[in-house]
Amino acid sequence: MSVLERFLKYVSFDTKSSEDSTTFPSTDKQLVLGKYLAEELKAIGLQDTVLDENGYVYGFLPASKGRETDPAIGFVAHMDTSPDVSGANVKPQIITYEGGDIELPHAVLTTRNFPYLSDYIGQQLVLTDGSTLLGADDKAGIAEILTACEYLVQHPEVSHRAVAVCITPDEEIGCGADRFPYARFAAKEAYTVDGCELGEIEYENFNAASAVIQITGRNIHPGAAKNKMKNAVLLAADFVNHMPSAETPAHTEGYEGFYHISDISGNESAATIKMIIRDHDMDKFLARKKYVENLVAYLNTRDGDGTYQLTLKDSYFNMKEKILPVMHLIDNAKAAMLSVGVQPKIVPIRGGTDGARLSYEGLPCPNLSTGGMNAHSVHEFVPVQALEKMTQVVIQLTK
Repeated sequence: MSVLERFLKYVSFDTKSSEDSTTFPSTDKQLVLGKYLAEELKAIGLQDTVLDENGYVYGFLPASKGRETDPAIGFVAHMDTSPDVSGANVKPQIITYEGGDIELPHAVLTTRNFPYLSDYIGQQLVLTDGSTLLGADDKAGIAEILTACEYLVQHPEVSHRAVAVCITPDEEIGCGADRFPYARFAAKEAYTVDGCELGEIEYENFNAASAVIQITGRNIHPGAAKNKMKNAVLLAADFVNHMPSAETPAHTEGYEGFYHISDISGNESAATIKMIIRDHDMDKFLARKKYVENLVAYLNTRDGDGTYQLTLKDSYFNMKEKILPVMHLIDNAKAAMLSVGVQPKIVPIRGGTDGARLSYEGLPCPNLSTGGMNAHSVHEFVPVQALEKMTQVVIQLTK
């Protein structure tokens, strides 16, 4: 099966995870794809294939003859898609891009909003119909890893190290490494293959935290509200107005951190603000968290003790310090890309992957591109050429 055929099969599964769930994995529909992937790994010829009780899919490919004493290499990807956009009934569109705006049945990719489209002229692109996300984040990574494994099985003359594969659930909600099967995973070093432009290699990511601010108001009939009402909706808006307006995702890039308010809900009596806090630099990250804590304390002093309740939780940390002692992983990735005609580019991740958590748990795990673009969006796409090239990169890394 080609990597494209495999990818198109995977995106037919709705695997959206849920931040509001109390189960693990957060949605049963991830287990449906997980079962399919476990069976596929077994059919390809991997050993010890399993869908475990937590929704992780594992498989192991022994080393080729003469390479049994070489250390195994691991590859990790995630099966869930973002809760932000529907992943149900994905209708892939394959076009040969000839330039200009791309008009989908339910959305338009304009060159004004996406000027880098010109880089893909002449390539085949897989897109959605504009009503859902595509799921290249990270079903492209799964397809590339499994197609590479199938190639190695079908070409026993290719000399390669042992390969450990793990497909995780719930990465999009920050839980992909929570119950990772370390005891089963045979490799001591690995790569996530997860998102971003073809050629990117990432070993620096954000330090990340989530914050939930619960606001308690006092509702009185509007006709008798003077000096009595505390409108929680207005208090929420005031909180937002106290946040640095230029330090948001829309105004930052590269190593610049941000505050991102992702959800506001409520009424006069109670409101909730959900936000994430990100920065590559640890000192700046700590300062950002302190800013939110101080703001809540100030507003409680002004509006009444207990009006604002803050729940602040660290999500993951910058993996850089864990990768610096094993920089051969980065050198090998660059060499693998160059060997198949891909120009490597080291960039910081403006987000996180399972690899950040895994690296802090003792499994160094930088990230490799899949070629997918515009993740978490109805404008998501992946070039067919990128799917094919990254499959070749994975094969080269096993050598």
